[in-house]
Amino acid sequence: MSDPEDSNHGELILRVAVPRPLRRLFDYLPPAGQKVTRFRPGCRIKVPFGSRTLTGFVLGIARGSEIERERLKPAVAILDDDPLFHPALLELLQWSADYYHHPLGEVLASAVPASLRQGAPLYPAIDYWAAIATSEALSPRARRQRELLEFIMSRESVSRAEVREAGFNSDMLRQLENRNLLRKQTRSAAPAKAFQPLRPGGLERPALNTEQAAAVAKFQAAGDGFRCALLNGITGSGKTEVYMRLMEDELAHGRQCLVLVPEIGLTPQTVERFRQRFPLPLAVFHSGLGDGERLAAWRAAAEGSAAILIGTRSAVFAPMARPGLIVVDEEHDASFKQQEGFRYSARDLAVMRASMEGVGIVLGSATPSLESFHNAATGRFIGLELKQRAGGSAPARLLPLDISNQHLPGGLSEMALMKIAQHLEAGNQVLVFINRRGFAPILHCLLCGWMAQCEACSTCLTVHAKPPCQRCHHCDSRQQIPTRCPVCRQDDLATMGLGTQQIEGFLQKEFPATPVLRIDRDSTRGKHDFSKMLNDVARGEPALLIGTQMLAKGHHFPGITLAVIVDADGGLFSPDFRGQEQMAQLIIQVAGRAGRDSERPGEVLVQTRHAEHETLRHIIDSSYSEFAAHLLAERRAAAMPPFAHLCLLRAESRDRGAALDFLRRVRRGIESHCREKQVHLTGPLPAPMEKRQSRFRMHLLLRSQSRPGLHGVLSRLTPQLDGAPAPRELRWHIDVDPIDLL
Repeated sequence: MSDPEDSNHGELILRVAVPRPLRRLFDYLPPAGQKVTRFRPGCRIKVPFGSRTLTGFVLGIARGSEIERERLKPAVAILDDDPLFHPALLELLQWSADYYHHPLGEVLASAVPASLRQGAPLYPAIDYWAAIATSEALSPRARRQRELLEFIMSRESVSRAEVREAGFNSDMLRQLENRNLLRKQTRSAAPAKAFQPLRPGGLERPALNTEQAAAVAKFQAAGDGFRCALLNGITGSGKTEVYMRLMEDELAHGRQCLVLVPEIGLTPQTVERFRQRFPLPLAVFHSGLGDGERLAAWRAAAEGSAAILIGTRSAVFAPMARPGLIVVDEEHDASFKQQEGFRYSARDLAVMRASMEGVGIVLGSATPSLESFHNAATGRFIGLELKQRAGGSAPARLLPLDISNQHLPGGLSEMALMKIAQHLEAGNQVLVFINRRGFAPILHCLLCGWMAQCEACSTCLTVHAKPPCQRCHHCDSRQQIPTRCPVCRQDDLATMGLGTQQIEGFLQKEFPATPVLRIDRDSTRGKHDFSKMLNDVARGEPALLIGTQMLAKGHHFPGITLAVIVDADGGLFSPDFRGQEQMAQLIIQVAGRAGRDSERPGEVLVQTRHAEHETLRHIIDSSYSEFAAHLLAERRAAAMPPFAHLCLLRAESRDRGAALDFLRRVRRGIESHCREKQVHLTGPLPAPMEKRQSRFRMHLLLRSQSRPGLHGVLSRLTPQLDGAPAPRELRWHIDVDPIDLL
């Protein structure tokens, strides 16, 4: 960037990134009469773009442009006096755009709340009211108005939010204003002060056991600056307590801590645990918040008034005034990978952010991803292990149940039903796990074999009982349940397979005296539904829980002593190379929900029709670390991650041939460069799920043992893709380090 001058001479040009799928910066003249020195990298700016006005980001100032000055448009207005991103965060975002080969303007826009993307001020104007008369001016019968006026008189001025917090409403405020008893003033909110550092020694906390103390000491012995650790701890081993001990030192020095969790459902309980421990302000980030709540949290993080930042995937971009420690809990979870638009991995970006900002980061999991496990085994990460459960409870026993020759009308074997009855009679809770919502995954005709298919996707429609309908879980289309087969016109229709709703109905009949709680996406659509159900479970009264993977992650339910995995075979024959890894993680995470109370041992029943399958035997008979080592040997032999690096190029079109022809042309254009860089090409081939939302999906997979080699090919490929001739409705995207190939 050239040194700016104090005045505009028509030579200094603003380089701006706009939120559009274009891999370049755009040149603009500064707004008339404004000094270039106001325009700092990371500030938002309003610019004309075609027939619209967009909110872009200033990236730099250049002396001159390749575009003739007469064709350059002046920017409309600068929106920020100070950059929204401090230098290290801006560097991370620019690095992310390069690494994931995504347009920089869209990357920057994704890192700020929606209101800031739309040009709203960082600190919006707020109305304040001050009293200009005493309560004597009101009738004694206007008791609530008198109380409100006296409340306002006790302060210099109050905002609408403060009035509501005090138990009054906006109508009363307006009534007093209309009677000329209040004066309203509008002023911009001022940045809040940084949080007060934590006072050491004043916290109530449990004593660390030997393994926890060793993990804390080993991380602290690594010194200051960047260091990355993998905390590999079995479920219930007290990983959160280790996080909190490491955070104490950062908070005592006035540094902020960022905690990432994979699901919104984990956020409330995580927030509550940290609130109970630390008497410090928190900011929460997740997609369930309103625009105002997101902006307030983002602002609190940026100005340093929030000490602890807790959020899901996108919180990795939360600004920190004084960065300290980053924690990624359940680091293996696929939810940390964005699957649409800017396809980033929040876990991987968290590690890169810690490196750029020179802070520590801890990745925690009972079932680490093979990439993190390998990094710890080879010394790239600090390895921390917790092999024992905190509090003295023993890990639940995994017992395989061979159901290969059994007819299971309700999806549960006689042994499983007997065990459920025993545990409920003992006053305990039981978790029945099936990772499939709805009533049944297939509706078919017993006579001609017809199956109900989604017209827009290559998948069967799932039968739902509440409310009765057929639904596609990929495009969310809905249809009535037919009474006759549309092919042979007979009424011999039946369902095949199981879902959470069917098991719910079966267990309600089998155990009518026991509450049955079904916890899946369908039963928790309301804002507070999930929290209410978790509170019901936390009471510890005997109950049957039926759930999907929403219940498998991080929840602490001491009342659960039995977990039944209805169908454990899903990942054994997955077309995705990560299928067996993900299956093992799911089984072990579900098993970790049982027996967390030291006085009530836990059991886990694993129903399977392939009881002798080598992978399943490894999961049941070995530790996760031993199983991970076994899978790593297979990955090494197959030259797959973490021993190779992948990029998936996907083309989608309503015309199957158009998507296939597009990728064939792409392959021909890069084959020679791929040979030079030792990048292996597979495809183009139909995706395992070929059609989704009425679009045919084709894949071209790039694989290399050299990360620089792979990115060298991608850097040459993306400009070719941008300019490649293609039908108008064809879409394509690049997915670097894909989490799955489906």
